[in-house]
Amino acid sequence: MLDDFMTRAALAGIGVAIAAAPLGSFVVWRRMAYFGDATAHAAILGVALSLALNVSIFAGAMTVALVMAFLVTLLTGRGFAMDTLLGVLAHSALAFGLVAVSFLSGVRIDLMAYLFGDILSVSRVDLAVIWCGALLVVGLIGWRWSALLTSTLSEELAYAGGINPKREQLILTLALAITVAVAIKVVGVLLIAAMLIIPAAAARPLCRTPEQMAVAAGIIGCGSAVVGLQAAYALDTPAGPSIVCVAAVAFLLASAFRTVRST
Repeated sequence: MLDDFMTRAALAGIGVAIAAAPLGSFVVWRRMAYFGDATAHAAILGVALSLALNVSIFAGAMTVALVMAFLVTLLTGRGFAMDTLLGVLAHSALAFGLVAVSFLSGVRIDLMAYLFGDILSVSRVDLAVIWCGALLVVGLIGWRWSALLTSTLSEELAYAGGINPKREQLILTLALAITVAVAIKVVGVLLIAAMLIIPAAAARPLCRTPEQMAVAAGIIGCGSAVVGLQAAYALDTPAGPSIVCVAAVAFLLASAFRTVRST
């Protein structure tokens, strides 16, 4: 079954959607959309370093994503607004990554594949990495679910319950770095934030509890991956952007449903 490239692509898209669903819910609740986008941009530098050092793309992308997250945490509140800091770090990392790629003589790299994804070329090894990463993220979020929800709701309430919000932020950052590293092959750097945000945003008006929203986001993300791949195959369009387009349509339908229900 795994010899069929479309089957591997569908499984890869579903794996990324499963990882992005609970994490994307927290990104939406905490208004961290730009943070996810900035972490994804920084992953290009990780790709360049991985190729230069001849190490795993996954390891390089995750390392740089983690460094980016720690820098944001370290520099926040030291005279810079969060959006300004994220903008500087994200675009600087992306620029340095693109420049570093140009110095890699003798190494052929399809930069467009890392920017927009190349889900149709996912191998069995890539598939194993994606699913291991997805299960790790789901396990991490599930383990800290109550603490993450409490610290998202109120830092004061978290402290009163013996929960350290900074530690929960760090766990969320680690999960985000893992997701970026596994998703870069599937939807690319420029579309990772979309897969994090859009399914969760589409699920929000349909659900009453955080748990329902996380599950609904996963269903929407998985559905977007499968339908987007089928549409890309039928219409001969890029697979990664097609998946995001389907997710965007789901968001529009959910928004319309909320509007109709509220009238």
